[in-house]
This record gives sequence, C-alpha cells and structure tokens, in this order.
Amino acid sequence: MAIVRSEFALALNQVASERGIDPKVVLESIRQAILAAYRKDFGTDEDSLDVDVDVDENEEVEDIEDDIEVELNPSTGEAKLIKDGEDVTPPGFGRIAAQTAKQVILQRVREAEKTSIMTDYQDKVGTVINGMVLRVDGPNVLIDIGRAQGIMPPREQIPAEDYSKNRRIAVYVKEIREGRRGNEIIVSRADKSLVEGLFRNEVPEVAQGAVEIKVVAREAGSRTKIAVFSDQQGVDPVGSCVGQKGVRVQAVINELGGEEKIDVIAWNENIEQFILQALSPAEDMTVKINEEEKHALVLVPEDQLSLAIGRNGQNVRLAAQLVGYKIDIRDASGADTRTGNDIKDRQDKEKEDLPAEVVDKKK
Repeated sequence: MAIVRSEFALALNQVASERGIDPKVVLESIRQAILAAYRKDFGTDEDSLDVDVDVDENEEVEDIEDDIEVELNPSTGEAKLIKDGEDVTPPGFGRIAAQTAKQVILQRVREAEKTSIMTDYQDKVGTVINGMVLRVDGPNVLIDIGRAQGIMPPREQIPAEDYSKNRRIAVYVKEIREGRRGNEIIVSRADKSLVEGLFRNEVPEVAQGAVEIKVVAREAGSRTKIAVFSDQQGVDPVGSCVGQKGVRVQAVINELGGEEKIDVIAWNENIEQFILQALSPAEDMTVKINEEEKHALVLVPEDQLSLAIGRNGQNVRLAAQLVGYKIDIRDASGADTRTGNDIKDRQDKEKEDLPAEVVDKKK
C-alpha cells in the first residue's frame, strides 16, 4: 500500500531540507500517523473510544498498538501493517490513511522544525545579529531574525528609539525562555553586551583578541563608557576602537541610533589611574582610595567639576559602574561631597517638592 506518490524519497528530502530537520523524524511521524489512522478506522470499538490522532511526540510506535508494526519503505513510501509476521493492511486503507495522517504529519513536521530552530538559536545566545522590525505588539517589539522571530520587551528597548516597521537593526540575543506560547527568543537593544558585540564586529583587533574589552557601563540611548586593554606591543587599544578620525566608534554609534555617546578609555590595573580615566573628560583630579570599603574620594578643580559629575550626575555614575567603586566628587576648594546618585536623588526630591504647576512649566 503506497500512501504517497512514487516521488516519495525526493519529497521527503525536500521537506527535510526546507524545514532543516532530520528525514528520520519525518519518517517516524508518518509511521505514527499511519498507526493512528488504522486504530481510528479499523481498530476495535474499545480502541476507537479513546483514540487520539494527535499522538504524544515521545510515545513509541509500539505503544499505540502493541502487536502491530508499520513497515515503511523510505525510497517509495510504500507502507504495510504487519501483525504476527503477516500483512494485515486493510483494502483501500491507503487513501484513508493518507487523509487521516496528513494533519498529524504536518503537526510533527512543525514541531520538529520549531525544535530545530530553537536549537539553532540556542547557539546564538550571547551574540549580535541583524534583524528587521516586524511590528509593535503591545509593549513588545517583534523582530525578524531569520528563521524565527525575536521578542524585545520594554526593558530591552532603547528609550525613545524609533521601531518603525521594516527598519533594520542590530540586536543582542539575550536568552531563550519559556513564554505563554512556548519558547521565546528574547533580544535586546539596551543590554551593554550589544555595544561589546558591535565593537567586536567593527574592530578587527577586538575580534582577533589583540584588544580586550574589560568592562562596559551603559545607560542605553544616552551614554556608554567602555574600558579596553591590550598587552601586545605596538597595539593602542583606545586608538584601535576609536579608529582613524573616529570612524570605528562612529559606526557603532550609528548602529545604536546615532544619539548615544560612547567614551572609550584605557583600562588600568592601578585603581587610582583607572578612576581618573573613567572620569574623563575631566582633568587635574586627585584620588584618595579606601580599598576595604571600595570607596574613592576625588578632589576636582572647580572649573572641572561639572565635567567630572556630568549631566544629572551621569559621568560619575557610569564611572562608578565601570571601576566597581563608590565615587564621591568634592570640589578641591572644600565643597560638600557629591556622587552621581546623590545628585540624581536630590534633583528628583526637589522636583517632588515643587508645586504641580511649577513642575508642568519646567517640562
């Protein structure tokens, strides 16, 4: 009994190739579908009552009908039902089996295809890939990343970035997690690893390992600080990442939407020097370190104070993230101690204390 055309082998290989799945998986789906069809239409009344054509993916063929086996010729597609060594294929069963098995076969192929896709993208977790915006689905943005769709939740989006349909963007494949509709591929534009991946793609010295990205501190859409290091003689880690006339760092900025500022600084094992580098572009500073408490007091000339602190305390806040120390900024002339978070908290508190009409006017 042949339930498919004589071009069975060609069609089998085509389906397996197009869907990226093993031909053995398709053959096993067909075997199980044939047994399900037989049990439904030719089994006993008792069997027919509890038959379910949608067989469990992990269920063995023998579990469906212990004493019946399916012989399937992978070259011609000819199938026979064998019981106790005898052919028990009912007359005309081929047409019925083909119709009944079709849904099961398609379902199994879809399941195998989905498993294959997830396995493929599991290997891409932690990398940067190119995608295209499909649509905005509620708070999430759906991204076409090839054989699958990536989901970008709100916290993984760059604030105020435009996610217009068909816009091409680079995304960081963050994780594959269980969602409401099965496994979901989570992608990100806000993760600091996106910046690291873009530099790896743009700077050959980083890709080849001549320049190492030690640490990244980022406030997505606004500013990023990246510390780089090289122990190879003649290699300038900062110059390699910035590029001639800033062409390399500008390429990364463009990939991030063109608005995010990126500071590339030299990593230094000397924590005092590293802090001075991290607080750039401020200059002429003095650092006092408390290693036990991971605390640094930085004395800054009055004319460099605003540069060291940054807008809303952002520069010192990112510097603290970069070096792993709490950093207090003090005017060298003796003003009060201030940190990036202190400044931001104070501004928020002042805003809360203002009358509503004043806050509206400030907006």
